[in-house]
Amino acid sequence: MRLRTLLRTALAPVMIAAAALSMQSAHADDRSPEPTAPSTKIVGGGPASEDYSFMGSMQVRGQHGCGASLITNQWMVTAAHCVANQQPGNFQIRIGSRDRTSGGTLASVSQIIRHPRYGQVGPYDIALLRLSRTVPNQPVSIAASSPPEGTATRLLGWGQECGTPGCGPAPRILKQLDTRINPDRMCTTSFNSAVELCVYGGRTQTACYGDSGGPALLKEGGTWRLAGATSRAGANSQTCGTGDATVYTDVTAHRQWIQQNTGVARTS
Repeated sequence: MRLRTLLRTALAPVMIAAAALSMQSAHADDRSPEPTAPSTKIVGGGPASEDYSFMGSMQVRGQHGCGASLITNQWMVTAAHCVANQQPGNFQIRIGSRDRTSGGTLASVSQIIRHPRYGQVGPYDIALLRLSRTVPNQPVSIAASSPPEGTATRLLGWGQECGTPGCGPAPRILKQLDTRINPDRMCTTSFNSAVELCVYGGRTQTACYGDSGGPALLKEGGTWRLAGATSRAGANSQTCGTGDATVYTDVTAHRQWIQQNTGVARTS
């Protein structure tokens, strides 16, 4: 899954038509809102088996581009590449609905904060979105610590379900994929183990275009916690579902930065 490269391809139309977003990891559909990097999609997963009150679809003019996670009633976490060269007013986020076209809570974005160490690709691919109002949805808490190798995780997203850039639209219904934390050596694209996670789903199961910014979750005490945010492909292939791992920003490693900018860092 070539997340960022994929993102660029998927977002090109939206960037031109609506100054949308981009990401090199998870690309949703050809009109998605991500701007400079590619996006990711879930290939080989299935429909969401439960409601996730914190899960958001970042949209530009109704078109899905990236995922985001609600961490307080007014702040969300996503990938920095999803908001590159974008203004807050470009986005609307549908939160808490499995259907990206209806239901849940709709909110606009009033402020975007990208991590200061993020470049056009690579580590520190994380951004905060301040919503224009508080929402009633239950946020997700950040995991207590970085998950070790072998930890079971779950990915969520509306990324395309076929493996090549632009091969299909974003699914209407949220998808999920159960995965695990892989050894660091399985991710080779400028991987930084201090601030990133290497996530693996299987030979044909992975995140991809359109999944960028979406969560990697783990269970703590029977409750879902936020561990990561989709960033980019773990190797150099531009095709999703070819056996490669995916790089996720380790949200737990950015707890202090999140707290400094939001005033709150939800933990378990």
